[in-house]
Amino acid sequence: MTTITRTASGTDFLEALPGLYAASAREAYEANRDVSAWLCDPLAAWSRDAYGETVFADAARGYAEYCLHVAQAKHAYEKAGAYTPDDLPRIIDQVYEDDDVMTPYMWAAVLIYAFWPSMAGHLSLFRDAFLDRLPAAPRILELACGHGAMGLVSLDHRPDATLLGYDISPPAIRIAHRLAAASPHTARARFEVRDVLELDLAEGRHDGVVAAMLAEHLADPRPLFASVSRFLAPGGLAYVSTALESPQRDHVHEFHHESEPMRMAEEAGLRVVRMSCDAAPRKEGERFSARALAMVLEHR
Repeated sequence: MTTITRTASGTDFLEALPGLYAASAREAYEANRDVSAWLCDPLAAWSRDAYGETVFADAARGYAEYCLHVAQAKHAYEKAGAYTPDDLPRIIDQVYEDDDVMTPYMWAAVLIYAFWPSMAGHLSLFRDAFLDRLPAAPRILELACGHGAMGLVSLDHRPDATLLGYDISPPAIRIAHRLAAASPHTARARFEVRDVLELDLAEGRHDGVVAAMLAEHLADPRPLFASVSRFLAPGGLAYVSTALESPQRDHVHEFHHESEPMRMAEEAGLRVVRMSCDAAPRKEGERFSARALAMVLEHR
């Protein structure tokens, strides 16, 4: 008897979502299907092969929990008028090093790119203005690579590229290793547990440097921009994104203006060559507008 293996696709993540979040996620996915499927189709296949059919329900639960926590944090933010995060050592201990917290968080962290309208522009910028413009056989360094999905999809898009990914979270790197092993790109990807602000130039300079949604997690993001500049090879490009007025449990730095991260990049010797910034829906009477900013940078 011949067993037919079902083909996994990005819509498997959608179909597993609970009703409360399914409609808005599907609307965003379909509105940006080109880049949504570009990310989620290969991720679905690797995830299913790595974790089995239950991975879609697990990812959906993680996404739903994440959305609920974001809504609660937003409510507290509007009431307090400023971030009220835990101190960073506590965040590292209770979030980044806790499998029960990080595993669902990691699924949500990648699915928001396809399920949130404010993040769709980031995918287009990442693929078309960053990956497509890298030189031949690019060496890509991803700072705070998390689940590794963005890096692995980059290798899917650029068969000539190699990837080095670092993250402070052991649970996140375990996910990255498992997805890489299920992908056809494991020989071109390396993931390690490292503090990205304590790297030295032994890693060398890279044609592409990625720091996606990281700056807001740091008490002072300036050293991050200095690291991006230091590790970027002449003629290379960096992709950096961050959240503005978007409180979450592990968001520490509170950006209010798009000019703030742009100025930090410029002070580190970088210039913005492409940018995308979109806002989440804002209710009447709210003081803050949650936005997601992405930049493609080069040396000045």
